[in-house]
Amino acid sequence: MITCSDAVRQLWEYVESELDPVDREQVDEHLAFCRRCCGEIEFAEELRRFMSRRPVVDLPSAIAARFNRLLAELDSTGAP
Repeated sequence: MITCSDAVRQLWEYVESELDPVDREQVDEHLAFCRRCCGEIEFAEELRRFMSRRPVVDLPSAIAARFNRLLAELDSTGAP
């Protein structure tokens, strides 16, 4: 069984259906019992849907910097 950190680290690949079958099965197994990670996946899927419906726009530099810091933090910790 994988940990929450492992599941969250694979979140975007999972949402994009880019995980190999073994990894996807492990994440699915984890999601079957972990409500916290289910919420993370649901948020990622909703964010993906939202972003795909919006036109590409330039973010103000302060917002882009804040967003990039958040992404870097998530990438380094594997958790929100």
